Amino acid sequence: MSKGRILVVEDEVDIANMLRIYFNGQGYTMELAHKGADALASTRKQLPNLIILDINLPDMSGYDVCRDLRTTTRTSHIPIIFLTQKDERSDKIAGLELGADDYVTKPFDIEELKLRVQNAIAASARQKNVHPVTNLPTGSLIEEHLRGLMRQSRSWAYVDIKLQHFDTFSEVYGWAAGDEVLRFAALLIGEVIDQHGTPDDYAGHPGRDNFIIITHTDDLEKMTAALVKRFAEDIQQHYSFIDRERGYMLVPDAGGEQKVPLMNVAVGSVSTRTHQFSDIREITELAAESRRRGISGDDLTSDTDDNILTAW
Repeated sequence: MSKGRILVVEDEVDIANMLRIYFNGQGYTMELAHKGADALASTRKQLPNLIILDINLPDMSGYDVCRDLRTTTRTSHIPIIFLTQKDERSDKIAGLELGADDYVTKPFDIEELKLRVQNAIAASARQKNVHPVTNLPTGSLIEEHLRGLMRQSRSWAYVDIKLQHFDTFSEVYGWAAGDEVLRFAALLIGEVIDQHGTPDDYAGHPGRDNFIIITHTDDLEKMTAALVKRFAEDIQQHYSFIDRERGYMLVPDAGGEQKVPLMNVAVGSVSTRTHQFSDIREITELAAESRRRGISGDDLTSDTDDNILTAW
């Protein structure tokens, strides 16, 4: 199993490739970006556990990349290690003031960088309570974010998302396939937020088959409908050809075999536009109740002529 996903943002190809080869050999999953814009796009697609960020990039400053990551809610928790040729105290202070976790000057000792990476990832996991598979915030960090929002006057909605039939899928296909589905779900949620949400929207993973979105969008229905539809379409790639063709799994039970539908998502939500919340438990309970009564992939049909989604 990977020790974590590292994004290296470095325009010097030799250094970037050296870091990729070395950390791959240490058991990390590596991604490279040679420009700041590419790094931001990559981070939106899949959250890394840590970013090694060069300050001198061809299209924008590493400081600007760091500032964007720190001011975007979904990426604000990712550890960042600056990598640069500059060795002046003022440059280091500037990076740390923006929220960087560490600072390494070229030329660097690769073993020292490895230890800094290990320590930063471990500290992030301890302090910020992120899920080890999806790298999304879990219980205590979600609660902290909600408490902050409850002190503000700006409107927002809490979306409860449950992967239906996930446990059965994991039993049939194995835990590794289950982890792939979790990573897929986290990636899809990020894409839906990018398309239909705002930069201040927040995604979390409080439980094994449970995800949440906290959004400031003006069109919550459009966001949730897009999530349900996209999941139902794209989840099929995680099944065998036979299961995709027949549209269900056959699972042994006491009476022979049971038909279990392919996975879908059930979604429920509550909003400050219609509720005043007294505590966090009230928010999560109302959203869960809404989800149990709400739209799921089993209930979603598509009118292909008019491209209209209908929840029955």
